[in-house]
Amino acid sequence: MQVKIDQLTKAYGMPMFGQTIALDNVFLEFPGAELVAIVGANGAGKTTLLESLVGIVASTSGAVFLDGERFSRSRIDLRRRIAYLPDVPLFFANTTVLKHISLYVACYEADRVGLDAEIVNWLQEFALLPKIDHQVRTLSRGERYKAALIALLAVNAELWLIDEPFASGMDPEGLLAFRKAARMAVERGVTVIYSTQILEVAERFSDRVCILQSGRVRTFDSIERLRDQHGIHGGDLEAIYRRISETPQ
Repeated sequence: MQVKIDQLTKAYGMPMFGQTIALDNVFLEFPGAELVAIVGANGAGKTTLLESLVGIVASTSGAVFLDGERFSRSRIDLRRRIAYLPDVPLFFANTTVLKHISLYVACYEADRVGLDAEIVNWLQEFALLPKIDHQVRTLSRGERYKAALIALLAVNAELWLIDEPFASGMDPEGLLAFRKAARMAVERGVTVIYSTQILEVAERFSDRVCILQSGRVRTFDSIERLRDQHGIHGGDLEAIYRRISETPQ
């Protein structure tokens, strides 16, 4: 899925009483079939950006276009092509792992031939198959995130928006399974956008990196091109981040 974020601004509060600018004229374009890491400190605007893309947060100005069509909350047809996973997933009340996944698929009207086998495979990949009949509320934090992630995989969305997957409490099996699933999705043409504060993760697990600071895009490109742009040849993302942070906006 192609995504265009056109001069998106989100302000909280009333102008006369002072506003907090969460996003400040953000312009980004994603041609599709790529893995993008959104990097920034607490309060940089990462979550607000993801929530704006899925319609949870209404922007103050600007627009989002998906495959050339203007996105809005009322565009259910477009929303069904997006899967969003917040840092603290929400679940249907009093459901087992399997029931939650089934309900999630039903909400997206995403049932298809062979899906049951796919779900079993993902449960095995994420080491969650033994918990298939357990109530979600009895699971650990990392296990709950796994269950939510498998539900996301099951709906076969064209745009994944995932908030802080590497701070989710998942164990090594879960993290490896997520990396594998994301790379396979990109090969199928899916656009995967995730947020993180872990620079080493963003450097090694992305096609391009977007650095947000105070709601503004400071830079957006591949690690190789970022090194060239900022004169840090052979340096890592931490060095690039420090260089950008030291440069006035």
